[in-house]
Amino acid sequence: MFFGCINGSRSEKIRCNCKLIIKPTIYQIDLIIVIDSIFLLIYTYIINIITIGGMDMSIKSYTLKLTAVLITVIMLFCSCAAAEKPSARVTVDGTKLVVNGNELWLSGMNAPWHNWNDFDGHMDVDFWEREFKRFKEDKINCVRIWVNCTGESIVDLGGDGSVKSVNEAHWTDLEKLFDLARENEVYVMATLLSFDHFEGGGGSGARWQSLVKNREFCDQYAEMYVKEFCNRFGDNEYVFSIDIMNEPDWVYENEECGKVPWENLSYFFGKCAATIHENSDILVTVGTGIIKYNSEKYEGGKVSDEYLQSLCENENAYLDFYSTHYYNWQMTWFSTPVGKTPEEFGLEGGKPCVIGETHNDDEAEISLSLSDKYKDLYNNGWSGILVWSQTDGTEDVWYGYSNTSKATKAMYEYVREKIYPNETADE
Repeated sequence: MFFGCINGSRSEKIRCNCKLIIKPTIYQIDLIIVIDSIFLLIYTYIINIITIGGMDMSIKSYTLKLTAVLITVIMLFCSCAAAEKPSARVTVDGTKLVVNGNELWLSGMNAPWHNWNDFDGHMDVDFWEREFKRFKEDKINCVRIWVNCTGESIVDLGGDGSVKSVNEAHWTDLEKLFDLARENEVYVMATLLSFDHFEGGGGSGARWQSLVKNREFCDQYAEMYVKEFCNRFGDNEYVFSIDIMNEPDWVYENEECGKVPWENLSYFFGKCAATIHENSDILVTVGTGIIKYNSEKYEGGKVSDEYLQSLCENENAYLDFYSTHYYNWQMTWFSTPVGKTPEEFGLEGGKPCVIGETHNDDEAEISLSLSDKYKDLYNNGWSGILVWSQTDGTEDVWYGYSNTSKATKAMYEYVREKIYPNETADE
């Protein structure tokens, strides 16, 4: 943006490399170029007025004042033009995820970690910058990232399970991560905890078990960690959802995780969900490992609105969408989501439903390519799919990435307007 700066008796032409907080649309860029040209003409006119002799000083003064007003109006107009970028905030409309009233379909993947516990002050910024650029290029519009994998390098617990402190470097790393998401327009589902926390060594697993069994400590975690997360990142529209815990099913079922009762786990989810809803517009989910506990068809909806609210006595204790996980070993007991609507698979109607984890390499087992699996889920009313993938040391970086990116590019061609709703709305 060009600006003319008049400093005392000396006039000086400068260029201001100011950054717009949000990326303007094409028509806004054209508008700003026009305004920039007008600005340059006005600047030249001012210089001529000042340097040409013989003009009455009162006329000069009046002309300069009028020009200053015009410049102010143009600057405000330019700022408004830049601010007209449509919101990227994801909301819920019935069974759909939407952006500005237009449906969003999550065509994505899990990118859970680069190095285990990436965000405790040791984030590899170059790695994540490179990968977010690649996600954007390959039409991956959403990634699920574990912002805390296990242990206490991020949330430090007392011997009784109480929350002592949160690592400040964690917030610094997350700010860098989520800035990259916004710059590349890739949505992030941030997973806060995993069953891995509850089987951790050195007594850490036992401390996490004690935390979720104690309502006071659950409230403490919600206040000290979850609320702080919302306060810091709630304005970043690309932090679209919080996944409170990865696969809590195993915390309930497995001895090494403590076999914590659902009553305790679901109170924790409800308290965290209410805190998120009361402090931000971020959507909330829980990544259940199997549909078994996410369905009244099997062993009850342990994350249903009714159950969470009955435990927390808070109407804000609810999930905005379901994100159950599915792997083919489950087929014997719980069927498969492929070829079925969410309701036919066993999920409650009325909410958007996403497959939060699944294979990206099971074509031989199900006789369906990954690209066709994405399309099948879309055609059956699911709101998205995030295939499982983790760093594997190959050129692909992420396991099966070439297969995943092929599928996401195919979905972009298939329903481009659902992958980037704002992009097509601008055209």
